[in-house]
Amino acid sequence: MAKFKAKKQNITIDMTPMVDLAFLLITFFMLTVKFRAPESLEVHVPSSIADTPLPAQDIMVISIAPDATGKGGRVFFGVDSKHTRLAILEKIQERYGYEFDEQEKRLFSVLPEIGVPFSQLKSYLNTSEAERKQVDKISSIPIDSTNNELKEWILFARYSNPKIRIAIRADEKTPYPVIARVIETLRDQKVHRFNLITTLEAQPKS
Repeated sequence: MAKFKAKKQNITIDMTPMVDLAFLLITFFMLTVKFRAPESLEVHVPSSIADTPLPAQDIMVISIAPDATGKGGRVFFGVDSKHTRLAILEKIQERYGYEFDEQEKRLFSVLPEIGVPFSQLKSYLNTSEAERKQVDKISSIPIDSTNNELKEWILFARYSNPKIRIAIRADEKTPYPVIARVIETLRDQKVHRFNLITTLEAQPKS
């Protein structure tokens, strides 16, 4: 009986759908990713084993770092929402009588952090980016008992967004009295719950 040998056929795979899927995924991530805003105040936070994430939105961050002398501290304030920033600026206008033009409002709405006294805010918004970076190296929101402007920032933010949660981002080398003063300011505003931002360290072995 004659034997028939089957012809070998080359197998081809159409990769077009896979390429289309890859480009769709790349486009999705490009459109939905939220880039981290640059920080005006450089802070080296301490590490901990806590792994509770910060809320994704409606967050106020108070940043604290040591000053040039190492004996005092510098305080910056920031919120995550453009809408909340503009609402805060309106309350600053009402409280202090300052007038901000559209360019100043637009810049304020995108700044991740502010660390200048109210009296310097308008001039700060009218400087170049390079000049603002130089100011950020030495400036701070006043937290003295006789002039505690951080209290006003907290109050304006909570009025602007009642759902806002608060976090403290403190440099590990900041003198404790400065951090204690910030916490005392929160307590004065009836804020008894807040997050402490840290970096994650390895869990201890059992």
